[in-house]
Amino acid sequence: MIIHCTQKLAVKLPDVSATPLTETSPLRSWHAHLYTYDRRQCVLFCHDETRYCLFLPGLVKADFAELGKLHRELFLATLVAQNVPEAVIARVALALGPAKFDRNTDRSVLGSLRTADIDLSWLIHDVHVLDCDPLAVALKLNRRPTSVKGKWFNPDTKMLELIGQLSPA
Repeated sequence: MIIHCTQKLAVKLPDVSATPLTETSPLRSWHAHLYTYDRRQCVLFCHDETRYCLFLPGLVKADFAELGKLHRELFLATLVAQNVPEAVIARVALALGPAKFDRNTDRSVLGSLRTADIDLSWLIHDVHVLDCDPLAVALKLNRRPTSVKGKWFNPDTKMLELIGQLSPA
């Protein structure tokens, strides 16, 4: 799995490739950006194809070294919360592979990240960011309609379709 980082996030990570990496995962790649809410560092992830979003609030320096692991755990937890069968979750975990980071960003996905950030600020406007449940926030973000190049869809539905295409192990 490749996570395309913005420059702001890349400086916080230990190993970010300067050259674009080639994606080999059937689940394709993600984008990530570093935001600040309530003076806390937070990372918002957006899946390139489905625009499925994940939010990790209140990260400290040590968390950035484990960002791939934190992303994986939250992503799998959201699938569990969506009642995805365990066998499918096991296939998804295998398909993700190890996280690799590069700085090859796409403007369309960055625009979706910006829109998700605006929606997120409305979701958590009356709660301190450290009191946010990342799982609940991700589920709410992914149930909202999203548009990519004029086509409207729900990210959670698109992600379920994508993981449904994984062949049984």
